[in-house]
Amino acid sequence: MHGKLKDKVALITGAGSGIGKATAQLFASESATVIVSDASLHAAQKVAQVISQDGSSAEAVQLDVTSEETWNSVMNEIVDRHGKLDVLVNNAGISKSKHISEMAFDEWRSVMAVNLDGVFLGTKSALHVMANSGGGSIVNVASVSGITPSAGASNYSASKSAVRLFSKTAAIECADARTGVRVNIVTPGGVKTPMWEKEPFFQSLTEQHGGTEAAFAAISNGTPSQEFFTPEEVARTIMYLASDDSSHLTGVEIVLDRRPPSKLRLREDFSN
Repeated sequence: MHGKLKDKVALITGAGSGIGKATAQLFASESATVIVSDASLHAAQKVAQVISQDGSSAEAVQLDVTSEETWNSVMNEIVDRHGKLDVLVNNAGISKSKHISEMAFDEWRSVMAVNLDGVFLGTKSALHVMANSGGGSIVNVASVSGITPSAGASNYSASKSAVRLFSKTAAIECADARTGVRVNIVTPGGVKTPMWEKEPFFQSLTEQHGGTEAAFAAISNGTPSQEFFTPEEVARTIMYLASDDSSHLTGVEIVLDRRPPSKLRLREDFSN
């Protein structure tokens, strides 16, 4: 343990897998008390159990990020148990890839609800708690898909683009109000997470090319090691923005993308 988050209480959403799980484990290794939250209580408990077995402090909670009532309940519980919240990582996200002409309104709305409404509700609820205890750090996870359009991902791209501007606006409001709360953004490119494996087009690629790694290679034109990040790599950037190492930063967006600008392309066919 290095202790960069010693004595800090951190809540991470979507922490049952992928980036959230890696972030929870890294935070715990840096001496934070980690609140592992996920829509699946079982997934959150599994992560918290692994962290606790390593001798670190972790608690599991079920959190529907689209429910303001649930957010308020979780925040009240954190304050009751710990008296404060120092770090919030709004990481929970979903994707439902379809071309616009085939996308049901419910598929549009469900992605917006988790990816954007969840960030708004989390940020809003954390602001009240953090402002009352001297400040804190909010890190919102966006995506390069919110910068560069991808055919078949209009709902995901729109939600992540909105997260970027919302976060920068929140940072200005917090600075103007002198709340001591910082709001920053991590915007990764492709990350090897289970979310891909839930997509029908990725499942088809996996069958077509003979495995998950081959499917990632197909998406990234044969060079997944150069284009795709591991969850642990993204977690290290989130750690920096959560810790006091970045105490001078707010409203900052860190974009993680190994591709040169000339390769930030519009994918006309997301199955290729």
